[in-house]
Amino acid sequence: MLSIELALFTAVNATAATPAGIVTAARWLSQGLPVLAGLLVAAGLGFGSHRLRQALMLGLAALVVAWCAARGMRAWVPMPRPAQLGIGIQWIEHGVRAGFPSMHATGAFALAQGLALGLHRRHAPWKWVAFGLAAAVAWSRVCLGVHFPADVLAGALTGCASALATRAMLRHLLSWRGRSSAYWFRPVRPSARRT
Repeated sequence: MLSIELALFTAVNATAATPAGIVTAARWLSQGLPVLAGLLVAAGLGFGSHRLRQALMLGLAALVVAWCAARGMRAWVPMPRPAQLGIGIQWIEHGVRAGFPSMHATGAFALAQGLALGLHRRHAPWKWVAFGLAAAVAWSRVCLGVHFPADVLAGALTGCASALATRAMLRHLLSWRGRSSAYWFRPVRPSARRT
């Protein structure tokens, strides 16, 4: 199993022979995309439809739950990063902290899964875009040498599970408070026209 992990890491981690454009793209996905995503989320919360705002709030709540879960896992299983073991090339500066699971992958997939759970079916293409971008962020962390493939896979699973758990907790909380939990999670349909 360890040999498969090392083979995957070696195949994805950029080397001196990797085209500069790939390393630049990986850096942007790892460092620039999260900033852009934050701006888009803020714009969506400020100017988006009611349904979009609900989906974004679910995604942000999932992000908080995922962050806490990932922090707990890191404290419980403090796995080293590739550079700490002298493996591969690290293309960005990074502190010496546990790398399992990847916080970037955890957050990206928590937000993507939150959006997927909150958006209407007609927005399915945007769900795939969100998951595609989350996968690109995960790839970038391995490409840049700051995570093993297992770190980003665990982050993806933690993020998705956190979004599912967050939705379940919100439904329970809203029903406990005496509101219909379906209100927050039902599709918004245009009202019928009166004739």
